[in-house]
Amino acid sequence: MSELRRATSAPTRRTVLKSAAATAGGAALAPGVAAASGAQEVMSIEPAATAEITLSVNGRRRAVRVEPRVTLLDALRERIGLTGTKKGCDRGECGACTVLVDGERVKSCLTLAVMRQGSEITTVEGLADGDRLHPVQEAFIRHDAFQCGGCTSGQIMSAVACIEEGHTGSPEEIGQWMSGNLCRCACYQNIVAAVADAAEEVRR
Repeated sequence: MSELRRATSAPTRRTVLKSAAATAGGAALAPGVAAASGAQEVMSIEPAATAEITLSVNGRRRAVRVEPRVTLLDALRERIGLTGTKKGCDRGECGACTVLVDGERVKSCLTLAVMRQGSEITTVEGLADGDRLHPVQEAFIRHDAFQCGGCTSGQIMSAVACIEEGHTGSPEEIGQWMSGNLCRCACYQNIVAAVADAAEEVRR
Protein backbone atom coordinates (compact mmCIF):
# COMPACT_ATOMS: atom_id res chain seq x y z
CA MET A 1 0.00 0.00 0.00
CA SER A 2 2.81 2.41 0.91
CA GLU A 3 4.55 1.69 -2.44
CA LEU A 4 1.30 2.45 -4.33
CA ARG A 5 0.91 5.77 -2.43
CA ARG A 6 4.54 6.76 -3.32
CA ALA A 7 3.97 5.95 -7.00
CA THR A 8 0.78 8.02 -7.25
CA SER A 9 2.28 11.02 -5.40
CA ALA A 10 5.56 11.17 -7.41
CA PRO A 11 5.60 13.80 -10.22
CA THR A 12 5.18 12.40 -13.72
CA ARG A 13 6.94 13.58 -16.89
CA ARG A 14 3.71 15.24 -18.03
CA THR A 15 3.27 17.23 -14.81
CA VAL A 16 6.90 18.39 -14.95
CA LEU A 17 6.52 19.61 -18.54
CA LYS A 18 3.24 21.39 -17.73
CA SER A 19 4.85 23.12 -14.79
CA ALA A 20 7.84 24.26 -16.85
CA ALA A 21 5.58 25.59 -19.62
CA ALA A 22 3.49 27.55 -17.12
CA THR A 23 6.62 29.07 -15.56
CA ALA A 24 8.05 30.09 -18.95
CA GLY A 25 4.76 31.59 -20.04
CA GLY A 26 4.55 33.65 -16.88
CA ALA A 27 8.09 34.93 -17.36
CA ALA A 28 7.35 35.90 -20.94
CA LEU A 29 4.21 37.80 -19.92
CA ALA A 30 5.84 39.57 -16.99
CA PRO A 31 7.61 42.36 -18.98
CA GLY A 32 4.41 43.12 -20.89
CA VAL A 33 2.39 43.30 -17.70
CA ALA A 34 5.01 45.54 -16.09
CA ALA A 35 5.09 47.82 -19.13
CA ALA A 36 1.29 48.03 -19.21
CA SER A 37 1.19 49.01 -15.54
CA GLY A 38 3.92 51.63 -16.03
CA ALA A 39 6.38 49.80 -13.79
CA GLN A 40 8.94 49.31 -16.57
CA GLU A 41 10.48 52.32 -18.36
CA VAL A 42 10.71 52.07 -22.16
CA MET A 43 14.13 53.17 -23.46
CA SER A 44 14.59 54.76 -26.89
CA ILE A 45 17.77 55.41 -28.85
CA GLU A 46 18.05 58.69 -30.72
CA PRO A 47 19.54 58.69 -34.23
CA ALA A 48 23.25 59.48 -34.35
CA ALA A 49 24.09 63.14 -34.80
CA THR A 50 25.52 64.24 -38.14
CA ALA A 51 27.92 67.01 -39.02
CA GLU A 52 28.64 68.84 -42.25
CA ILE A 53 32.29 68.61 -43.26
CA THR A 54 34.26 69.75 -46.29
CA LEU A 55 36.62 67.38 -48.08
CA SER A 56 39.05 68.44 -50.79
CA VAL A 57 38.88 65.62 -53.33
CA ASN A 58 40.70 65.68 -56.68
CA GLY A 59 41.19 69.43 -56.38
CA ARG A 60 37.54 70.16 -55.67
CA ARG A 61 36.00 71.03 -52.32
CA ARG A 62 33.01 68.85 -51.44
CA ALA A 63 30.58 69.54 -48.61
CA VAL A 64 29.08 66.35 -47.19
CA ARG A 65 26.95 65.54 -44.15
CA VAL A 66 28.14 62.46 -42.29
CA GLU A 67 27.92 60.73 -38.96
CA PRO A 68 31.21 60.82 -37.01
CA ARG A 69 31.64 57.06 -37.55
CA VAL A 70 31.53 57.23 -41.38
CA THR A 71 34.78 56.14 -43.00
CA LEU A 72 36.48 58.09 -45.75
CA LEU A 73 35.73 55.17 -48.06
CA ASP A 74 31.97 55.37 -47.47
CA ALA A 75 32.02 59.16 -47.73
CA LEU A 76 33.73 58.94 -51.13
CA ARG A 77 31.47 56.23 -52.47
CA GLU A 78 28.09 56.87 -50.86
CA ARG A 79 28.10 60.63 -50.20
CA ILE A 80 30.22 62.02 -53.06
CA GLY A 81 29.60 59.30 -55.67
CA LEU A 82 33.24 58.52 -56.51
CA THR A 83 32.87 54.76 -56.80
CA GLY A 84 36.28 54.16 -58.39
CA THR A 85 37.60 53.56 -54.88
CA LYS A 86 36.55 49.98 -54.15
CA LYS A 87 35.32 48.39 -50.96
CA GLY A 88 37.03 45.02 -50.63
CA CYS A 89 37.62 43.51 -47.22
CA ASP A 90 36.61 46.69 -45.32
CA ARG A 91 39.30 45.80 -42.75
CA GLY A 92 42.45 47.31 -44.26
CA GLU A 93 43.83 43.98 -45.45
CA CYS A 94 43.36 44.01 -49.24
CA GLY A 95 44.23 47.59 -50.24
CA ALA A 96 41.40 47.91 -52.77
CA CYS A 97 40.31 51.18 -51.12
CA THR A 98 43.74 52.87 -51.32
CA VAL A 99 43.68 56.61 -51.99
CA LEU A 100 46.29 59.33 -51.63
CA VAL A 101 45.95 61.74 -48.72
CA ASP A 102 48.42 64.62 -48.93
CA GLY A 103 50.44 62.45 -51.30
CA GLU A 104 50.63 59.43 -49.01
CA ARG A 105 48.82 56.11 -49.46
CA VAL A 106 45.94 55.62 -47.10
CA LYS A 107 43.50 52.73 -46.83
CA SER A 108 40.30 54.73 -46.79
CA CYS A 109 38.31 52.06 -44.94
CA LEU A 110 40.52 52.60 -41.88
CA THR A 111 40.22 56.36 -41.52
CA LEU A 112 37.23 58.50 -40.63
CA ALA A 113 35.99 61.16 -43.02
CA VAL A 114 35.85 63.80 -40.26
CA MET A 115 39.58 63.31 -39.66
CA ARG A 116 40.46 64.26 -43.24
CA GLN A 117 39.18 67.82 -43.37
CA GLY A 118 41.95 70.10 -44.61
CA SER A 119 43.74 67.25 -46.41
CA GLU A 120 44.10 66.91 -50.18
CA ILE A 121 42.57 63.59 -51.21
CA THR A 122 43.24 62.01 -54.59
CA THR A 123 41.22 59.09 -55.91
CA VAL A 124 41.66 57.13 -59.12
CA GLU A 125 39.17 59.49 -60.81
CA GLY A 126 41.59 62.37 -60.23
CA LEU A 127 44.66 60.88 -61.92
CA ALA A 128 43.86 61.47 -65.57
CA ASP A 129 44.39 64.88 -67.18
CA GLY A 130 41.19 65.19 -69.18
CA ASP A 131 41.28 62.40 -71.75
CA ARG A 132 44.97 61.73 -71.13
CA LEU A 133 45.57 58.89 -68.71
CA HIS A 134 48.18 58.95 -65.99
CA PRO A 135 51.40 57.05 -66.95
CA VAL A 136 50.56 54.37 -64.37
CA GLN A 137 47.10 53.86 -65.87
CA GLU A 138 48.60 53.57 -69.35
CA ALA A 139 51.22 51.10 -68.12
CA PHE A 140 48.57 48.91 -66.47
CA ILE A 141 46.75 48.71 -69.82
CA ARG A 142 49.93 47.98 -71.79
CA HIS A 143 50.99 45.19 -69.44
CA ASP A 144 47.50 43.75 -68.93
CA ALA A 145 47.97 44.21 -65.19
CA PHE A 146 44.37 43.44 -64.22
CA GLN A 147 41.65 40.87 -64.77
CA CYS A 148 38.51 41.25 -62.67
CA GLY A 149 39.37 44.88 -61.81
CA GLY A 150 38.34 44.65 -58.17
CA CYS A 151 41.78 45.62 -56.88
CA THR A 152 42.91 47.73 -59.85
CA SER A 153 42.11 51.22 -58.60
CA GLY A 154 43.85 50.52 -55.30
CA GLN A 155 46.83 48.98 -57.10
CA ILE A 156 47.12 52.04 -59.35
CA MET A 157 46.93 54.51 -56.45
CA SER A 158 49.52 52.53 -54.51
CA ALA A 159 51.74 52.36 -57.62
CA VAL A 160 51.60 56.14 -58.04
CA ALA A 161 52.79 56.56 -54.45
CA CYS A 162 55.39 53.83 -54.82
CA ILE A 163 56.95 55.68 -57.76
CA GLU A 164 56.82 59.03 -55.95
CA GLU A 165 58.48 57.44 -52.92
CA GLY A 166 61.31 56.12 -55.09
CA HIS A 167 60.77 52.44 -54.32
CA THR A 168 61.15 51.14 -57.88
CA GLY A 169 64.83 50.16 -57.97
CA SER A 170 64.13 46.50 -58.77
CA PRO A 171 61.22 44.10 -59.26
CA GLU A 172 61.83 42.79 -55.74
CA GLU A 173 61.67 46.29 -54.26
CA ILE A 174 58.48 47.07 -56.17
CA GLY A 175 56.93 43.80 -54.98
CA GLN A 176 57.84 44.58 -51.39
CA TRP A 177 56.43 48.11 -51.43
CA MET A 178 53.28 47.02 -53.27
CA SER A 179 52.67 44.10 -50.92
CA GLY A 180 49.86 45.90 -49.10
CA ASN A 181 47.66 45.52 -52.17
CA LEU A 182 46.30 42.04 -52.85
CA CYS A 183 45.27 40.70 -56.26
CA ARG A 184 43.03 37.66 -56.10
CA CYS A 185 43.56 37.08 -59.84
CA ALA A 186 47.33 36.80 -59.18
CA CYS A 187 48.46 39.39 -61.76
CA TYR A 188 51.45 40.29 -59.61
CA GLN A 189 54.11 39.85 -62.32
CA ASN A 190 52.16 42.09 -64.70
CA ILE A 191 51.57 44.67 -61.96
CA VAL A 192 55.27 44.82 -61.09
CA ALA A 193 56.15 45.18 -64.79
CA ALA A 194 53.59 47.98 -65.17
CA VAL A 195 54.97 49.86 -62.14
CA ALA A 196 58.54 49.55 -63.43
CA ASP A 197 57.50 50.74 -66.89
CA ALA A 198 55.56 53.71 -65.50
CA ALA A 199 58.50 54.64 -63.26
CA GLU A 200 60.78 54.82 -66.29
CA GLU A 201 58.31 57.08 -68.09
CA VAL A 202 57.90 59.37 -65.09
CA ARG A 203 61.68 59.74 -64.73
CA ARG A 204 62.12 60.89 -68.35
